Amino acid sequence: MNTAISSHTHSIDIHSPVAIYDFDKIFTEYLTNYFTSEYKALVIMCIGTDRATGDSLGPLIGYKLKKSLKNYKNIFIHGTLENPVHAKNLRASIDFVYKNYKNPFVIAIDACLGKFDRIGYITIGYGPLKPGAGVNKQLPSIGNMHITGIVNLSGFMEYIILQNTRLNLVMKMADTIADGIQYSLWKFLKRITKEQYELN
Repeated sequence: MNTAISSHTHSIDIHSPVAIYDFDKIFTEYLTNYFTSEYKALVIMCIGTDRATGDSLGPLIGYKLKKSLKNYKNIFIHGTLENPVHAKNLRASIDFVYKNYKNPFVIAIDACLGKFDRIGYITIGYGPLKPGAGVNKQLPSIGNMHITGIVNLSGFMEYIILQNTRLNLVMKMADTIADGIQYSLWKFLKRITKEQYELN
């Protein structure tokens, strides 16, 4: 559960009939601008836990992407329903990524709380996010870019709010993000024809 720390962000309303199109357009633009040839691995770190509905966005996305991107070389998914990345293992997960992958470009994904009229919005931004800020936890920042989903209202009883977030909203958001990433990467990698990321 986080608050993104970059001010350079764009938002998508998942209730829009063109939400996936909007996500694809913005996400591809970020990849084009920031995912350069200097990076030798693409790591998508999906943060959260399946023990709270509102905080399960990351693991759900990781579960979906693990299956859909499994045949790409040098694209790695960390944080799934089976092996979540959460507050207790986040630092170790970050250390693992930077020790085991050569110059990785990291996309960090997490749920967050926000204003009532922003619930259901996805934010894409350049720079890291700071997990745990939404529930007053001090955790390390992570990501060359970030994706967050506002799943519920902030400001009071955050842990209870997370436990009582509607799964329908979280699933719809997870579908939009996972499908958008999959489609964007397919188009982007096909266009730039980077051999190190081609399908196995």
